[in-house]
Amino acid sequence: MKLTRKQHLPTEQAAHCEHQQTRRQFLKTAGMTATGVASAGLLGPAMMRKTQASEYIDKNVPTTVKRSICSACAVGCGIYAEVQNGVWTGQEPAFDHPISQGSHCAKGAAEREHGQGKRRVRYPLKLVDGKWQRLSWQQALGEITGKMKTIRKESGPDSVYFMGSAKFSNESAYLYRKLAALWGTNNIDHSARICHSTTVAGVANTWGYGAQTNTLNDLHNSKAILLIGANPAEAHPIAMKHILQAKEKGAKLVVADPRYTRTAAHSHLYCSLRPGTDIPFIYGLLWHIFDNGWEDKEFIKSRVFAMENIREEVKKFDPDTVSDITGVDKQTLFQAAKTIADNRPGCIVWCMGGTQHHIGNSNTRIYCILQLALGNIGVSGGGANILRGHDNVQGATDVGVLFDTLPGYYGLTTGAWQHWCRVWDLDYEWVKANFDQGEYLGRQPMTSPGIPCSRWHDGVLEDKKDVAQADNIRLAFFWGQSVNTETRQNEVRDALDKLETIVVVDPYPTMAAVLHNRSDGVYILPAGTCYESHGSVTNTSRSMQWREQVIEPLFEAKADTDIMYLIAQHLGIAEQLTKNIAKTANGISIEDICREYNRGMWTIGMSGQSPERLKYHTMHWGEFSVKDLVATSGEAKGEVYGLPWPCWGTPEMRHPGSPILYNTNVHVKQGGSNFRARFGVEYQGESLLADGTYSKGSDIKGGYPEFSSEMLKQLGWWDELSDEEKQQAEGRNWKNDLSGGIIRVALEHGCSPYGNAKARCLVWTFPDPVPIHREPLYAPRRDLVAKYPTYDDMRVHRLPTLYRSIQEQDFTDRYPLQLSSGRLVEYEGGGEETRTNEWLAELQQEMFVEINPEDAAQRNIKHWDDVWLEGAEGGRIKIKAMVTPRVLKGLAWMPFHFAGVMSGENLIDKYPEGTAPYVLGESANTALTYGYDPVTQMQETKCSLCQIEKA
Repeated sequence: MKLTRKQHLPTEQAAHCEHQQTRRQFLKTAGMTATGVASAGLLGPAMMRKTQASEYIDKNVPTTVKRSICSACAVGCGIYAEVQNGVWTGQEPAFDHPISQGSHCAKGAAEREHGQGKRRVRYPLKLVDGKWQRLSWQQALGEITGKMKTIRKESGPDSVYFMGSAKFSNESAYLYRKLAALWGTNNIDHSARICHSTTVAGVANTWGYGAQTNTLNDLHNSKAILLIGANPAEAHPIAMKHILQAKEKGAKLVVADPRYTRTAAHSHLYCSLRPGTDIPFIYGLLWHIFDNGWEDKEFIKSRVFAMENIREEVKKFDPDTVSDITGVDKQTLFQAAKTIADNRPGCIVWCMGGTQHHIGNSNTRIYCILQLALGNIGVSGGGANILRGHDNVQGATDVGVLFDTLPGYYGLTTGAWQHWCRVWDLDYEWVKANFDQGEYLGRQPMTSPGIPCSRWHDGVLEDKKDVAQADNIRLAFFWGQSVNTETRQNEVRDALDKLETIVVVDPYPTMAAVLHNRSDGVYILPAGTCYESHGSVTNTSRSMQWREQVIEPLFEAKADTDIMYLIAQHLGIAEQLTKNIAKTANGISIEDICREYNRGMWTIGMSGQSPERLKYHTMHWGEFSVKDLVATSGEAKGEVYGLPWPCWGTPEMRHPGSPILYNTNVHVKQGGSNFRARFGVEYQGESLLADGTYSKGSDIKGGYPEFSSEMLKQLGWWDELSDEEKQQAEGRNWKNDLSGGIIRVALEHGCSPYGNAKARCLVWTFPDPVPIHREPLYAPRRDLVAKYPTYDDMRVHRLPTLYRSIQEQDFTDRYPLQLSSGRLVEYEGGGEETRTNEWLAELQQEMFVEINPEDAAQRNIKHWDDVWLEGAEGGRIKIKAMVTPRVLKGLAWMPFHFAGVMSGENLIDKYPEGTAPYVLGESANTALTYGYDPVTQMQETKCSLCQIEKA
């Protein structure tokens, strides 16, 4: 549904707008029309205009400039926010910011409206008899926590679900994970589950860490860039700017995507592959690489384990086979392989087109394996550049807003809990007693993964006896994340109806507050935006950036950390939550939260970035080189911008950060490293340690295991610890030595504290030890299902999970079109923030589906007709048809940012007055279907089936 800005504005504001430059006029002036350039950084200076709120500006009032980071994606662009009398009145892109260099995309240019949004929730609300009633904070939190206590008594702590957010700062994300832990549940998760959880699992289990290996700026040094399942021209425009700069320097761009995207339009070679066939495509590239001897043999010999297993699998995917499965012709496949082999170093870029599959972990592993075969890891211009979608999706994942780990990826073992209890200075037995003491499927809830956010609704709807916890979920927080981002929207609505209590904590209502069919039991708590607090966020390149607070929370909104503290007070656990965190006049100390996770996150080196170091970087953007992000002057001289983790040891050690992971050509004290020895030292009698390769300056000339107190003694390095360090390090290893002494000594000897091993192509703990092609659950090629079947149905953690029972059914007669989804440049995520932004809402006002002209003609559909799209599980949505050859015959594609209409039903009347987004539309996920990765429970949004008919 199209809702114009003027329709939503109060009368006096609408009248005022008649005398103001319209949004379209502004965009035209700035050179950014709906069909024009997405990045302000690509415009000439003469075309640039300051973003200002002219109705607020008083030239007689002093202007304060605050430095912040754009919230629209994880590139992490710099913003100069101009504030007068506490009002955000102007915005400029930060031309001295070392990553964005004065660039904004459409979303970034409109961030002021997010900070000053007119559609905000202004005070706590409660749904009573179908009407929204205003509450005080005290009453709202009293009622919510009272319900939590009742549920704990009747059903146990696991019946409360903590949906988190990648919109959190690192500090609020960490505190949220700690709050859930002290409440006594692992039923906590956030949007990384449905965007890059398969990346984290696949990449971490290949070479040690599940994160981007190089920086965006380092793309300039690439000679070939393979983009697969990524469309940065729309999803990450400023990352695309770096890619285009690399192209200007001679880099060859190869794009593999089912859809001819705006990114593909810039490529030297486009490979149009069928959705869900990434693995055969990469094996096809490797077939040519191995057949022609283009692999890096020395790199494989010294730094890679089990490449021979990949060679055996590659033999099954000759060019004819790959062409048949993927749809990529043999000549194009050969040219792609030759291009990336001839132009090294080269990097690979992927996004959710590769991750959102029921075999997503295998997809990300095969991308890594390709880079290992070419020797493209640990070098400038190489690497795996994994583009994250939200401003802190990397950081929120790092600090453990996940159902299967504690901060720093420590897992949920007893030892992991004991480590964090030491960091928190809390008694382990007290923390343990807060969890359900029962045992389900042979595991206790404290040490078993909870329910992922991709399937929280199954935790509500499944029969109680089939959920491996004491009872179903009865109350859920939806904090900074909306439910329209999840597939199977009909089941999501059913779950919202069945929940006893819904608590939405957000600047905007989000779909969790309105999608249901209920008249009570819903609370909305107004959270401040990221610009109304301060703290750090971690960008897609692992760089941490400190945001200054731009304005005070508007209306009755409160910062996330303050709301968490108030909840803890009502629950009686505030003292434990903030034992090492100072209280301030406005709430609790953000800086102390940062210092606390610094004390515990040794595993990924998120320990050396103190608030003081991060603040200095923010306030001195211009001192850092655009070329390599290293400061050339000032107090931070020699440091990498944002101190990308691992930033080893304590802040006092002044480690500079690690811009390129696994780079053995640099001393570990300067950011170098090797592959991580996290999988043991041998497998089936074969060594997993590096063979004759080691980091520059290492005193150990070869592979070695992880460092521990015992290893220091064996090496004769134990006495290099101080007496205090010895006391804390005795009997411990580099990951749980709170003194940091073990790490310090390892670095002094040029060694990586996590050991020196080979990357592995064989993950023996996964369902598929080597990546195996499996056809999608809703397979369009029934002839391939028998040869490439999915898994048998299985239980994954607490929930039964379907695979073969779906795939064995043939849906293609009724649903002949393959269905995929993706992003638009104008909107982000579920779209609640961006569709509520009047500047952006004018750019894209309709939800639509792209359909090939032949498929449209067969259905008598013309461009921009209303159509009904029905998914293979019966979910129906009424949307516009965009007839375009961008999608091949047999494929349909939709953006996933819309909500507010459900199967033709307009939900606008369910929003609290004045808070509905300017643009409403059907959610793509109403039509998208079942399918979950067995390792991570990532949802499958790129490979489904549908039928489209004229409305």
